[in-house]
Amino acid sequence: MKPVKVGLLGLGTVGGGTARVLMSNAEEIARRAGRRIDLVHAAAKGLAEGEKPEGTESAVVTDDAFAVVENPQVDIIVELIGGYSPARELVLKAIENGKHVVTANKALIAMHGNEIFAAAQEKGVVVAFEAAVAGGIPIIKAIREGLAGNHIHWIAGIINGTGNFILTEMRDKGRDFDDVLSEAQALGYAEADPTFDVEGIDAAHKLCILASIAFGVPLQFDKVYTEGISKIAPEDVTNAAQLGYRIKHLGITRATADGIEMRVHPTLIPEKRLIANVDGVMNAVLVMADKLGPSLYYGAGAGADPTASAVVADVIDVARSLTTDPDNRVPHLAFQPDQISDAPVVDISQVETAYYLRLNAEDRPGVMADIARIMGAGQISIEAILQKEPAAGESTASIILLTQRIREGQMDQAIAALEALESVTGEVTRIRVESLSAD
Repeated sequence: MKPVKVGLLGLGTVGGGTARVLMSNAEEIARRAGRRIDLVHAAAKGLAEGEKPEGTESAVVTDDAFAVVENPQVDIIVELIGGYSPARELVLKAIENGKHVVTANKALIAMHGNEIFAAAQEKGVVVAFEAAVAGGIPIIKAIREGLAGNHIHWIAGIINGTGNFILTEMRDKGRDFDDVLSEAQALGYAEADPTFDVEGIDAAHKLCILASIAFGVPLQFDKVYTEGISKIAPEDVTNAAQLGYRIKHLGITRATADGIEMRVHPTLIPEKRLIANVDGVMNAVLVMADKLGPSLYYGAGAGADPTASAVVADVIDVARSLTTDPDNRVPHLAFQPDQISDAPVVDISQVETAYYLRLNAEDRPGVMADIARIMGAGQISIEAILQKEPAAGESTASIILLTQRIREGQMDQAIAALEALESVTGEVTRIRVESLSAD
């Protein structure tokens, strides 16, 4: 069989890693794909004239990405530029030219995937995106193919390594958020502008994709409830540990009678759960399926080699499918295009979960009675109470409540009433609690 020819857009961390893997593992890749896969054309900005990064020695290297997309010899375009534009324009042009596409661009898929997949369906080409979620962990393939005979009940994932590193350091070393964030930036885990990581936007992109392939709904990034970790205090981490929990920044999607939940937020998880013990920059995704039950997928969620591993696996899959009838390929979003559901996305106010609440209140008689009255009026059952003595010279105590499951809208009303008490100072800290049991 003639070789499959690849055009690579972007030679940064992941792009450079992909070029190196295609070269260093060329023989093994050919054995698995049934034919050679050759990198013939690559595009990158900022290279010196004539510079050929490792893995691109046999390729034409240019700074014009559209020239790669227009190259008639290229069979597969690998888009590793990132961001929304010009990635969207390049991918759509590649599809228009009849080329298959592999991408690690979660933002592109989350925001423009519906348009891209429709164009690919019309042209009979494949768009593969395994590396867009959880780096080197083959979670897309696991859900879309390995669990194809199951109903997925819910998915909960640590899908941003930066946030997980920060929370791990806060727990293990008692450091505050800003201190650990500075170290994460110095180590290259977080960007100079860390907003996408620490405020949950990166995780929301990925969760949107997971929800679509799990439940057969359109990509709807704008409907993902998103909350970051920047307001988590060291005392919350300590309190969680005393109560037998750990705080993780989770993406959670669940099928309910009311529709599909999609939410990213800090979450207390029982410390005995395996996912609660995923630390540092590692990622993990817990999937609950009706026939298999719970399964956990763990590994490196970023980095040159782990992400390149997923990219090259997609290239091999596309190479294998080149002679396949387009109507019999694995669907982009796991379900056949005419079977995509219009199930609604559940508003966060209707989501039901348990809660951790922390409030500062005056240390005097009657305060706990006022708090209990408000919780009772809201039909909120209290699971546990932890009260910290006031610091020396202070007159306010820290009160921690763990509640049983209740709708978010009811909790919103109770928090507003708590904050209105004269005895309560400042805002009430709220962190959702999930058991992640097999129920």
